[in-house]
Amino acid sequence: MREEQVDVLVTGAGLAGLTTAMFLARQGVSTLVVERHPGTSPHPRAAGQSPRTMELYRWAGVDAEVLGVSKRASQGLRITIASSLGGQVFHQLLEDMSEIDLSAAAGLPWGMAGQDVVEPILLARAEKSGAQVRFATRLVSFEQDEAGVTAELDDGEPYRVWARYLVAADGGRSGIRERLGIPVDGIGPIGHSIGVVFDGDLGDRMTPDVTDLYYLQNPRFTGALVNTDVPGRYVFGTDYHPERGEAIDDFTPGRLAELIRLATDLPGLEPEIRWVGAWEMAARVARRFRSGRVFLAGDAAKVTPPTGGMGGNTAVGDGHDLAWKLAAVVRGEAGPGLLDSYEAERRPIAEMVVRTSLHNAKQRMAPELDLTGVGEPVDQTEIALGFRYRSGAVLIEDDDPSPTENPNRPSGRAGFRASHVPVVVDGVPRPMADLLGHGWVLLANGPQWAAAAREVSAEAGVPLACFEAGVDFGDPEELFAARYGLEPGGMSLVRPDGVVAWRSAVAVEDPAGRLRDVLGNLLSR
Repeated sequence: MREEQVDVLVTGAGLAGLTTAMFLARQGVSTLVVERHPGTSPHPRAAGQSPRTMELYRWAGVDAEVLGVSKRASQGLRITIASSLGGQVFHQLLEDMSEIDLSAAAGLPWGMAGQDVVEPILLARAEKSGAQVRFATRLVSFEQDEAGVTAELDDGEPYRVWARYLVAADGGRSGIRERLGIPVDGIGPIGHSIGVVFDGDLGDRMTPDVTDLYYLQNPRFTGALVNTDVPGRYVFGTDYHPERGEAIDDFTPGRLAELIRLATDLPGLEPEIRWVGAWEMAARVARRFRSGRVFLAGDAAKVTPPTGGMGGNTAVGDGHDLAWKLAAVVRGEAGPGLLDSYEAERRPIAEMVVRTSLHNAKQRMAPELDLTGVGEPVDQTEIALGFRYRSGAVLIEDDDPSPTENPNRPSGRAGFRASHVPVVVDGVPRPMADLLGHGWVLLANGPQWAAAAREVSAEAGVPLACFEAGVDFGDPEELFAARYGLEPGGMSLVRPDGVVAWRSAVAVEDPAGRLRDVLGNLLSR
């Protein structure tokens, strides 16, 4: 049996797995991705990229490609609850994107691309950066010890791979999570649905130049209908009930076509069905995101109702968070204790996403859903851009327990995402995100930090760039000091994921010594 060795083995080539691999490979970490399916997802599910996700994609160099396949992104988003496309409108949730304008909080736009077109972009960039990706390959078994993980794989022939770490991005029914014996908490199943991708002429039933999403509460079914970037192509979903003896095989092409005609109010429509698949709607969060050298990411860590479009964005966030931390440990820049911060930071995000999506599901699709004890929803813009991390990888020096803040009124405190400020670099207007995302960054409101950053970076062997306001970047709207909460001489230390790790609002007497101590603690050295 042949044997191979890599730094990180990733199972699953969905959004979480490919994101992890893409960012690991960009940092020189040898990475192998295995996926049991023959290729990336053919279904345009998990559509929509938040400005935070677009920041991550920009750091990977794929944001322009994603926007290029998001033809509707600049035109807007409509969300309607109705009985059918031409029937009674119960509620207009969103008329256009101006209602969720985040331009003050983020320098990058929304994307509206589906998973079917995003995954090939991530795949290509991961492979270009050096990752190996193998489809039609199964994980047969794995064992871990103090040094690494040994996995048996099968692509028609069995072989072994030894890796320092294993990332389980193998979906909501994660076999790895089950083998590890990690329980899940939550509700499920909430319902069962059949998804259909079809082509047809809907005339003026839907607005063609925006993402037009309908949640359908019809006397005959409950479901959803949304357009795609392919002209004349749509995604339809309908509920079905195994508890009543229904099975997916009962939904023949003829029956699905009739349901689509009911949904569209077009009795003469002859939809051309391209794809059919069944899925279970549930709301679950793994009790642990880590077991030794194995980490859960994406749907393996949490399963959420699709109502709100947060599942795919959370998967991308998981992948990036894992990647920069694993890379720092593999390269010797951080101690293994840094990896403890993954669960501490990402599990609360998963819980907020699931809780909020459940409330969305009750409003949009399942009024009968009992959410007793679930807790209150969280504003989705705060989850996306106003989240706060709490772990050993941030130095929080206040006692505010709030998990989020309004991203349009940022405080600049440690644990929150680095605030957006329009800056000018070399005479070119740029978002603040362009200064971040490629390592540790010190944003200074005075000259004394540049020498300290060079000294500590050289000593620690950790890339650390320093950008001083008024010297390395212009602040034409004079927002930097206010949004970062800095007095003259103050600074913000920003992690590779664009999160403020430490803030010194005022000048300190020994900047190099203080920075050395803080960075060592943050990196668990």
